[in-house]
Amino acid sequence: MYLETPPRLIETAIFSAMPDKFRRKGERTDWADANRPGVPTDSFIEGPSFDKDGHLYIVDIPFGRIFRIAPDGEWSLVAEYEGWPNGLKIAADGRILVADYMHGIMELDANAGRIKPILTSRNSESFRGCNDLHLASNGDIYFTDQGQTGLHDPSGRVYRLAANGRLDCLIDTGISPNGLVLDPSETVLFVAMTRDNAVWRLPFMKDGSVSKVGRFCSLFGTSGPDGMTMDAKGRLFVGHASLGHVFVFAPNGELVARIKSCAGPNCTNVAIGGAKKDRLYITESSTGSVLVADIGGLNS
Repeated sequence: MYLETPPRLIETAIFSAMPDKFRRKGERTDWADANRPGVPTDSFIEGPSFDKDGHLYIVDIPFGRIFRIAPDGEWSLVAEYEGWPNGLKIAADGRILVADYMHGIMELDANAGRIKPILTSRNSESFRGCNDLHLASNGDIYFTDQGQTGLHDPSGRVYRLAANGRLDCLIDTGISPNGLVLDPSETVLFVAMTRDNAVWRLPFMKDGSVSKVGRFCSLFGTSGPDGMTMDAKGRLFVGHASLGHVFVFAPNGELVARIKSCAGPNCTNVAIGGAKKDRLYITESSTGSVLVADIGGLNS
Protein backbone atom coordinates (compact mmCIF):
# COMPACT_ATOMS: atom_id res chain seq x y z
CA MET A 1 0.00 0.00 0.00
CA TYR A 2 3.03 2.28 0.13
CA LEU A 3 6.40 2.32 -1.58
CA GLU A 4 9.07 3.76 0.73
CA THR A 5 7.62 6.06 3.39
CA PRO A 6 5.12 4.50 5.83
CA PRO A 7 1.79 6.34 6.05
CA ARG A 8 1.51 9.19 8.53
CA LEU A 9 -0.72 8.55 11.55
CA ILE A 10 -3.30 11.27 12.26
CA GLU A 11 -5.36 11.12 15.43
CA THR A 12 -8.99 12.16 15.84
CA ALA A 13 -11.16 13.74 18.50
CA ILE A 14 -14.91 13.66 19.03
CA PHE A 15 -16.50 16.75 17.52
CA SER A 16 -20.01 15.85 18.66
CA ALA A 17 -22.03 12.75 19.55
CA MET A 18 -25.75 12.17 19.13
CA PRO A 19 -27.55 13.32 22.30
CA ASP A 20 -29.36 10.64 24.28
CA LYS A 21 -32.71 12.32 23.60
CA PHE A 22 -32.39 11.39 19.93
CA ARG A 23 -31.23 7.79 20.40
CA ARG A 24 -33.86 5.11 19.74
CA LYS A 25 -32.72 2.56 22.28
CA GLY A 26 -34.39 -0.83 22.19
CA GLU A 27 -36.22 -0.17 18.90
CA ARG A 28 -35.92 -2.65 16.04
CA THR A 29 -36.07 -1.68 12.38
CA ASP A 30 -36.17 -3.70 9.17
CA TRP A 31 -33.00 -1.95 7.99
CA ALA A 32 -31.02 -2.91 11.09
CA ASP A 33 -32.39 -6.47 11.05
CA ALA A 34 -31.07 -6.89 7.49
CA ASN A 35 -27.82 -4.95 7.71
CA ARG A 36 -26.80 -5.26 11.39
CA PRO A 37 -28.42 -8.52 12.54
CA GLY A 38 -28.19 -9.06 16.29
CA VAL A 39 -26.45 -5.73 16.91
CA PRO A 40 -28.32 -3.17 19.07
CA THR A 41 -28.76 -0.13 16.83
CA ASP A 42 -30.12 3.06 18.38
CA SER A 43 -28.90 5.06 15.37
CA PHE A 44 -26.64 4.68 12.34
CA ILE A 45 -25.35 8.00 11.09
CA GLU A 46 -23.94 8.67 7.63
CA GLY A 47 -23.80 11.22 4.84
CA PRO A 48 -21.97 14.27 6.29
CA SER A 49 -22.18 17.46 4.24
CA PHE A 50 -21.69 21.14 5.12
CA ASP A 51 -23.94 24.02 4.13
CA LYS A 52 -22.64 27.51 3.38
CA ASP A 53 -23.06 28.57 7.02
CA GLY A 54 -20.90 25.76 8.39
CA HIS A 55 -23.72 23.56 9.63
CA LEU A 56 -23.08 19.85 9.21
CA TYR A 57 -25.98 17.74 7.94
CA ILE A 58 -26.05 14.00 8.59
CA VAL A 59 -28.56 11.19 8.16
CA ASP A 60 -29.71 8.44 10.49
CA ILE A 61 -30.51 5.54 8.16
CA PRO A 62 -32.69 3.10 10.15
CA PHE A 63 -34.99 5.75 11.62
CA GLY A 64 -35.42 7.95 8.55
CA ARG A 65 -34.00 11.07 10.15
CA ILE A 66 -31.88 13.98 8.98
CA PHE A 67 -30.03 16.12 11.52
CA ARG A 68 -28.21 19.43 11.43
CA ILE A 69 -25.20 19.96 13.71
CA ALA A 70 -24.24 23.55 14.46
CA PRO A 71 -20.58 24.65 14.54
CA ASP A 72 -20.73 24.44 18.34
CA GLY A 73 -21.80 20.77 18.13
CA GLU A 74 -25.50 21.21 18.98
CA TRP A 75 -27.88 18.82 17.21
CA SER A 76 -31.31 19.60 15.81
CA LEU A 77 -33.75 17.34 13.96
CA VAL A 78 -34.50 18.65 10.46
CA ALA A 79 -36.75 15.91 9.12
CA GLU A 80 -38.14 12.50 9.98
CA TYR A 81 -39.98 10.43 7.40
CA GLU A 82 -40.72 6.89 6.22
CA GLY A 83 -37.47 6.06 4.47
CA TRP A 84 -33.83 5.10 4.84
CA PRO A 85 -31.67 8.15 3.98
CA ASN A 86 -28.15 6.93 3.30
CA GLY A 87 -26.10 9.55 1.46
CA LEU A 88 -26.53 13.33 1.53
CA LYS A 89 -24.89 16.13 -0.43
CA ILE A 90 -25.50 19.88 -0.45
CA ALA A 91 -25.12 21.58 -3.83
CA ALA A 92 -23.48 24.96 -4.39
CA ASP A 93 -26.93 26.53 -4.78
CA GLY A 94 -28.04 25.13 -1.42
CA ARG A 95 -30.14 22.22 -2.68
CA ILE A 96 -29.95 19.23 -0.35
CA LEU A 97 -30.06 15.89 -2.16
CA VAL A 98 -30.42 12.51 -0.49
CA ALA A 99 -29.73 8.98 -1.68
CA ASP A 100 -32.46 6.99 0.03
CA TYR A 101 -32.07 3.22 0.23
CA MET A 102 -35.85 2.71 0.23
CA HIS A 103 -37.01 5.32 -2.29
CA GLY A 104 -34.21 6.54 -4.59
CA ILE A 105 -32.92 10.08 -5.06
CA MET A 106 -34.73 12.68 -2.97
CA GLU A 107 -34.57 16.41 -2.25
CA LEU A 108 -34.87 17.89 1.23
CA ASP A 109 -36.52 21.19 2.05
CA ALA A 110 -34.71 21.90 5.31
CA ASN A 111 -36.87 24.90 6.23
CA ALA A 112 -40.11 22.97 5.92
CA GLY A 113 -38.68 19.66 7.12
CA ARG A 114 -40.10 17.90 4.07
CA ILE A 115 -38.55 15.57 1.53
CA LYS A 116 -39.74 14.89 -2.03
CA PRO A 117 -38.72 12.38 -4.72
CA ILE A 118 -36.46 13.35 -7.61
CA LEU A 119 -35.88 9.91 -9.16
CA THR A 120 -37.42 6.69 -7.89
CA SER A 121 -36.98 4.25 -10.77
CA ARG A 122 -35.34 3.54 -14.11
CA ASN A 123 -37.54 2.39 -16.98
CA SER A 124 -40.28 1.56 -14.44
CA GLU A 125 -37.87 -0.68 -12.48
CA SER A 126 -37.23 0.24 -8.86
CA PHE A 127 -33.69 0.74 -7.65
CA ARG A 128 -32.11 -2.00 -5.56
CA GLY A 129 -31.10 0.38 -2.78
CA CYS A 130 -29.43 3.73 -3.44
CA ASN A 131 -26.47 4.32 -1.17
CA ASP A 132 -24.54 7.52 -1.86
CA LEU A 133 -24.26 10.38 -4.33
CA HIS A 134 -21.82 12.98 -5.64
CA LEU A 135 -22.59 16.28 -7.37
CA ALA A 136 -20.59 17.43 -10.39
CA SER A 137 -19.90 21.09 -11.04
CA ASN A 138 -22.30 21.10 -14.03
CA GLY A 139 -25.20 19.81 -11.92
CA ASP A 140 -24.95 16.14 -12.86
CA ILE A 141 -25.70 13.70 -10.02
CA TYR A 142 -23.67 10.52 -9.72
CA PHE A 143 -25.10 7.86 -7.44
CA THR A 144 -24.68 4.23 -6.46
CA ASP A 145 -27.39 1.58 -6.43
CA GLN A 146 -25.96 -0.95 -4.02
CA GLY A 147 -28.77 -3.05 -2.63
CA GLN A 148 -27.49 -6.32 -1.18
CA THR A 149 -24.91 -6.94 -3.91
CA GLY A 150 -21.49 -8.44 -3.24
CA LEU A 151 -19.08 -11.04 -4.52
CA HIS A 152 -22.01 -13.47 -4.70
CA ASP A 153 -23.98 -11.04 -6.86
CA PRO A 154 -21.76 -8.51 -8.67
CA SER A 155 -24.61 -6.52 -10.17
CA GLY A 156 -24.46 -3.21 -8.32
CA ARG A 157 -24.95 -0.14 -10.46
CA VAL A 158 -23.45 3.31 -10.77
CA TYR A 159 -25.60 5.96 -12.42
CA ARG A 160 -25.29 9.49 -13.71
CA LEU A 161 -28.40 11.67 -13.70
CA ALA A 162 -27.59 14.57 -16.02
CA ALA A 163 -28.85 18.07 -15.34
CA ASN A 164 -31.10 17.70 -18.41
CA GLY A 165 -32.79 14.61 -16.92
CA ARG A 166 -30.96 11.92 -18.88
CA LEU A 167 -30.10 8.85 -16.82
CA ASP A 168 -27.06 6.76 -17.78
CA CYS A 169 -25.98 3.49 -16.18
CA LEU A 170 -22.19 3.69 -16.14
CA ILE A 171 -21.57 0.17 -14.80
CA ASP A 172 -23.82 -2.69 -13.72
CA THR A 173 -21.13 -5.09 -12.45
CA GLY A 174 -20.38 -3.39 -9.14
CA ILE A 175 -19.48 -5.42 -6.06
CA SER A 176 -21.50 -3.44 -3.51
CA PRO A 177 -20.95 0.11 -4.87
CA ASN A 178 -20.99 2.65 -2.06
CA GLY A 179 -19.30 6.07 -1.75
CA LEU A 180 -18.16 7.88 -4.88
CA VAL A 181 -16.31 11.04 -5.84
CA LEU A 182 -14.97 12.76 -8.95
CA ASP A 183 -11.34 13.78 -9.25
CA PRO A 184 -10.58 17.55 -9.45
CA SER A 185 -10.63 17.50 -13.26
CA GLU A 186 -13.93 15.58 -13.25
CA THR A 187 -12.55 13.13 -15.79
CA VAL A 188 -12.34 10.14 -13.43
CA LEU A 189 -14.93 8.75 -11.03
CA PHE A 190 -13.79 6.79 -7.97
CA VAL A 191 -16.25 4.31 -6.45
CA ALA A 192 -15.89 2.40 -3.18
CA MET A 193 -16.82 -1.25 -3.72
CA THR A 194 -17.44 -2.33 -0.16
CA ARG A 195 -17.62 -6.11 -0.52
CA ASP A 196 -14.70 -6.13 -2.96
CA ASN A 197 -12.74 -4.25 -0.27
CA ALA A 198 -11.45 -1.98 -2.98
CA VAL A 199 -11.87 1.39 -4.66
CA TRP A 200 -12.49 1.24 -8.39
CA ARG A 201 -11.30 3.89 -10.85
CA LEU A 202 -13.69 4.74 -13.71
CA PRO A 203 -12.10 6.93 -16.44
CA PHE A 204 -14.52 8.79 -18.72
CA MET A 205 -14.40 8.62 -22.49
CA LYS A 206 -15.29 11.58 -24.71
CA ASP A 207 -18.88 10.42 -25.03
CA GLY A 208 -19.30 10.27 -21.25
CA SER A 209 -19.13 6.48 -20.98
CA VAL A 210 -16.49 4.71 -18.89
CA SER A 211 -13.79 2.34 -20.06
CA LYS A 212 -10.79 0.46 -18.70
CA VAL A 213 -12.29 0.39 -15.20
CA GLY A 214 -9.72 -0.86 -12.68
CA ARG A 215 -8.97 -1.21 -8.98
CA PHE A 216 -7.30 1.93 -7.68
CA CYS A 217 -6.51 0.38 -4.29
CA SER A 218 -7.32 -2.72 -2.26
CA LEU A 219 -7.96 -3.02 1.47
CA PHE A 220 -9.00 -5.76 3.91
CA GLY A 221 -11.35 -6.45 6.80
CA THR A 222 -14.82 -7.77 7.52
CA SER A 223 -16.47 -4.86 5.73
CA GLY A 224 -14.77 -2.44 3.34
CA PRO A 225 -14.48 1.07 1.92
CA ASP A 226 -17.56 3.20 2.49
CA GLY A 227 -17.88 6.98 2.08
CA MET A 228 -15.15 9.01 0.36
CA THR A 229 -14.07 12.53 -0.44
CA MET A 230 -11.17 14.11 -2.32
CA ASP A 231 -9.20 17.29 -1.70
CA ALA A 232 -8.06 19.85 -4.24
CA LYS A 233 -4.73 18.04 -4.65
CA GLY A 234 -6.41 14.82 -5.68
CA ARG A 235 -5.84 12.93 -2.43
CA LEU A 236 -8.57 10.38 -1.80
CA PHE A 237 -9.96 9.99 1.74
CA VAL A 238 -11.58 6.59 2.20
CA GLY A 239 -13.65 5.72 5.25
CA HIS A 240 -13.47 2.03 6.16
CA ALA A 241 -16.57 0.54 7.74
CA SER A 242 -14.80 -2.05 9.92
CA LEU A 243 -11.16 -1.03 10.45
CA GLY A 244 -11.74 2.17 12.43
CA HIS A 245 -9.73 4.29 10.02
CA VAL A 246 -9.92 6.72 7.16
CA PHE A 247 -7.17 5.93 4.65
CA VAL A 248 -5.62 8.71 2.57
CA PHE A 249 -4.30 7.82 -0.87
CA ALA A 250 -2.13 9.94 -3.15
CA PRO A 251 -3.22 10.40 -6.79
CA ASN A 252 -0.94 7.48 -7.78
CA GLY A 253 -2.68 5.14 -5.31
CA GLU A 254 0.01 5.16 -2.62
CA LEU A 255 -1.19 5.21 0.98
CA VAL A 256 0.18 8.42 2.53
CA ALA A 257 -1.76 8.65 5.81
CA ARG A 258 -4.16 6.82 8.07
CA ILE A 259 -6.61 8.68 10.28
CA LYS A 260 -7.46 6.63 13.37
CA SER A 261 -10.86 6.63 15.03
CA CYS A 262 -10.90 7.55 18.72
CA ALA A 263 -14.37 6.01 19.04
CA GLY A 264 -15.65 2.87 17.30
CA PRO A 265 -14.59 0.91 14.19
CA ASN A 266 -17.32 1.99 11.75
CA CYS A 267 -15.91 5.01 9.90
CA THR A 268 -18.69 5.22 7.35
CA ASN A 269 -18.32 8.60 5.67
CA VAL A 270 -16.24 11.76 5.52
CA ALA A 271 -16.43 15.45 4.69
CA ILE A 272 -13.78 18.15 4.50
CA GLY A 273 -14.56 21.32 6.45
CA GLY A 274 -13.05 24.21 8.34
CA ALA A 275 -12.37 27.74 7.14
CA LYS A 276 -9.10 26.58 5.57
CA LYS A 277 -10.47 23.19 4.46
CA ASP A 278 -8.00 21.60 6.86
CA ARG A 279 -10.37 19.50 8.96
CA LEU A 280 -11.82 16.12 8.15
CA TYR A 281 -15.16 15.20 9.73
CA ILE A 282 -15.96 11.50 10.04
CA THR A 283 -19.20 9.71 10.89
CA GLU A 284 -18.48 6.83 13.28
CA SER A 285 -21.74 4.99 13.11
CA SER A 286 -21.47 2.38 15.87
CA THR A 287 -21.26 5.10 18.55
CA GLY A 288 -23.27 7.78 16.79
CA SER A 289 -20.29 10.13 16.90
CA VAL A 290 -18.84 12.69 14.50
CA LEU A 291 -15.05 12.75 14.72
CA VAL A 292 -12.69 15.47 13.55
CA ALA A 293 -9.07 15.30 12.41
CA ASP A 294 -6.54 17.99 11.54
CA ILE A 295 -5.41 17.25 7.96
CA GLY A 296 -3.53 20.51 7.46
CA GLY A 297 -0.24 18.72 8.08
CA LEU A 298 -0.64 16.71 4.90
CA ASN A 299 0.53 19.77 2.99
CA SER A 300 3.85 19.89 4.85
